[in-house]
Amino acid sequence: MEILQGRFDAVFKAANASQLQWAHRRLIDSERQLRTLPIIPVDESIAHQFEDLLRNKKLKKIGRGDLLIASFALAKRATLAIRNLRDFRQIPDLKAMNWAN
Repeated sequence: MEILQGRFDAVFKAANASQLQWAHRRLIDSERQLRTLPIIPVDESIAHQFEDLLRNKKLKKIGRGDLLIASFALAKRATLAIRNLRDFRQIPDLKAMNWAN
């Protein structure tokens, strides 16, 4: 979702014809790539985990996208492999590792 959001933003923010064409090509390329990726459904446990994280006032500064990602990992008792650990370390009970190290 974050990839597509960024691609759509680039299309909408293009300042000239060249940027618009470049952004649109990247959007089309991303759409092709995403066809091969499975989409994990938001089940009841993920939805409840997301709701719980949104209610946690200590996590207000973390973006909704990151909270959604954390919700998947928490609900499935998975370890989140991510490069940016700073925000994710604030989420209670989340197991996260830096995949780039």
